[in-house]
Amino acid sequence: MKTKIVIIGAVALGPKVACRVRRLNPEADITLVDRDQLISYGGCGIPYYVGGDVSELEGLYSTSAHVLRDADFFKFAKGVDVRTQTEAVAIDRKAKTVALKHLPDGSVEDLPYDKLVLATGALPVVPPLRGVDFEGVSVVANLRHAEKIKQLVATGKVSRAVVIGGGAIGIEMAEALTDLWGVETTLVEMQRQLLPTALGEDMALILKNHMEAKEVRVMLNERVTRILGSPEKGVTGVLTETEAINCDLVILAVGVRPNTELARQAGLATGAWGGIIVDEGMRTSDPHIYAGGDCVEMTHLISGERIPMPLGSLANRQGRVIGTNLAGGNKARFKGTTGSFCVKVFEMGAATAGLTVGQARQAGFDPVYTVVAQADRAHFYPTQEMMVMKLIADRSTRRILGVEAVGPQGDAVKSRVDAVAALLPHQATVEDVSNLEVAYAPPFASAMDIVNSAANALENTLEGHHRPVDVIDFLNDFKSNGARVLDVRSNVQARPYIEKYGERWQNIPQEDLSKRLAEVPKDYPLYLLCGSGPRSYEAQLLLRSQGVDKTKNIQGGVMMLKSSDPAFPPAE
Repeated sequence: MKTKIVIIGAVALGPKVACRVRRLNPEADITLVDRDQLISYGGCGIPYYVGGDVSELEGLYSTSAHVLRDADFFKFAKGVDVRTQTEAVAIDRKAKTVALKHLPDGSVEDLPYDKLVLATGALPVVPPLRGVDFEGVSVVANLRHAEKIKQLVATGKVSRAVVIGGGAIGIEMAEALTDLWGVETTLVEMQRQLLPTALGEDMALILKNHMEAKEVRVMLNERVTRILGSPEKGVTGVLTETEAINCDLVILAVGVRPNTELARQAGLATGAWGGIIVDEGMRTSDPHIYAGGDCVEMTHLISGERIPMPLGSLANRQGRVIGTNLAGGNKARFKGTTGSFCVKVFEMGAATAGLTVGQARQAGFDPVYTVVAQADRAHFYPTQEMMVMKLIADRSTRRILGVEAVGPQGDAVKSRVDAVAALLPHQATVEDVSNLEVAYAPPFASAMDIVNSAANALENTLEGHHRPVDVIDFLNDFKSNGARVLDVRSNVQARPYIEKYGERWQNIPQEDLSKRLAEVPKDYPLYLLCGSGPRSYEAQLLLRSQGVDKTKNIQGGVMMLKSSDPAFPPAE
């Protein structure tokens, strides 16, 4: 008898499961169900369609050979029966049937299954704001939303927009509206930083300043209290806690939640975040029902917590695991996630894996971190750009807990974070990353790669050789408490700072420091500064050997100062 497999949801995980089962079991009876007509698309590409990087909507649901992935494609090319415009409304686990409602005519049928897969995804969070249902207010959850938003913008109906939410989708939509269409865009985030679940505040600040340089207004620590307008006129603005902002379009990008109503009604176990609980084989609490993608919770391989992680990359990997197990393997496993993430922000790329410092502390670790700035290629190679990397470890075990990176060449940023991410599940230590072998050629990397440099700097901090200070802490102290700086760069580089900050900014080039030690004050703290950090670290070691012990090295040097507070450094 043929195994009857029913898959509910046909965006990312569902089609992957269906195709994997078909390849391994040509006799299986596979039915794929989705309430929409548009299926098997790359949802993460929506902002790039709105922003014009992807010119046609069909590009998001076409194969690499430019064949549309519609119901006929799955039927004739993949041997999978697809029922679009069909909603699964109930699961009868005892009878092993799914009640399906055909949306065009309202008819209902019971479809039997031997194995059931839930690929129901996630639902956008819609904040309980007055006016949220006005015309011109939209979430960004599927291709219908993308098409509507782009049509509004492309026809000139939007001159000003407000994006609510500073996560990845909010940032990407702000870029899409500003970069191609020239829409005057304001992004409002209730937390004190962008990407609050992905990056530390110091790294997120670089992205904020870059967005503002690209003419996106970013409002942090701000909450939208009401959407202005009327049912007749549509949206006309938003009201925050401090001001009214006029706009023609509001994008709601405040997050998503697992779509698990069907699972909960069927009595399947769900977790603290509302996602379906699955084992490493992606089975739910019912051994005949599997689930994956945005609707499940998975184990974070560093903290051990169960978390949702709504990413198409994870959904596809989980889909292969489910498909293998449904076809009789029962050995495929998805052990969890390191939380790897990357995003493009205009000309900057950012990537992260593992835990932030705050998350590490909440998980019971004692985090120590370093921030280094270094060229992503050999410093002499003409296409090199400076990037910043943050490496986080547990103080006692020296286990690497997380990595963050930001830079103008996104491929370089992502590749460095990926290298560390691959080590995280194996509880790699600082020394493992310090000695990590990565490929080298001047067009691609430095002989001492930034990954190794970051680990070396963190090892120096753990050993007590390096006494660093975060750039945000330095800026706060300098502006509020009259702190002083010893700049060990050249006289030419330091002169504008001396002219701006006077006696608070002392300059002794590194090569002259050993001969001018008498000029260095010993009775009050000094912040040490160079272009990116290494020279001022060496100065710190020299000064300590001579009894000058009240120093802190500004991590990332002038590179981080410029990125963190563009108004602080004088024009050079």
